[in-house]
This record gives sequence, structure tokens and C-alpha cells, in this order.
Amino acid sequence: MTTPSPLPRMHMVTLGVADLPRAKAFYRDVFGTDPIGPEGVAFFCLPGVWLGLYPVDKLAEDIGPYVPRSRAGFAGVTLACNATSRDEVDRRMAHVEAAGGRIVKPAADTFWGGYSGYFEDPEGYHWELAWGPMFEFDDAGDMHFRT
Repeated sequence: MTTPSPLPRMHMVTLGVADLPRAKAFYRDVFGTDPIGPEGVAFFCLPGVWLGLYPVDKLAEDIGPYVPRSRAGFAGVTLACNATSRDEVDRRMAHVEAAGGRIVKPAADTFWGGYSGYFEDPEGYHWELAWGPMFEFDDAGDMHFRT
């Protein structure tokens, strides 16, 4: 009997989207890079993780027949991008809004001692842009918890 192996890291987040061309254009503008991949899917290679975009009905079909073929409302999940300063959060919020994101909660001081706000992409996915004094970044841009 083999011992189960823990998952070593997250490699990809895939968003099920209703309008793939619109989602590709939005994230191309937000990330400043062109997507890669075959027709019908898009991948954005980001430091540490890839973001995939795939039609929501096809993604649900791939998972199984019990999964609804469309999504509605808040799914209880957010994506996040952390920054090195409050000013960087504000600059990123302005950039996302200019690319077509909808600011749903402007950046402000938080109860946990940081500074964050939320935007919604054209498909209704929520992202947090945040800075926190408990986080630091190494030369590769990886985030670490201050000890």
C-alpha cells in the first residue's frame, strides 16, 4: 500500500466563461500578455500559476453530468493578486477598470491591517487586489508570510 502524496502546489486555475473572446480580450489587457493554446481555450502563463479560460458548458460537461452547465451568482470563491504597497493596489485597480473590470469594492483599509478592494471581471468572477504588512516578496516575486 502506498502512502498518499500531498499536492505540491497549484499549477492552474480554470474559469468557466460564457463569452470566451470577451474573456480572452479582458485578461490580455489586464495581464499585458497574449493567451496561448488551441482554438476554444485560452491559457495565460503567469509567474507561479496559469490561468485557463474555457467555455463554462464544456467545463461542466468535462467534470460530469451532475454539474450545472451554466453559473449564476457568487460561487463563494475569489481570486487574488497581492501588491507591495497601497499605491500599487490603487494603480492596479485603475488598470483593471480601464481594461473593462467593474470595481465592486474600492480599495480601503481592512480589519486585518491591510488594504484591499475587489473587482469583477466581465464574466462575474471576483478578484481581490490587496496589500498586507504581513506579506513580503522575494526577488522572483513570490509572496511569503513575514515571520
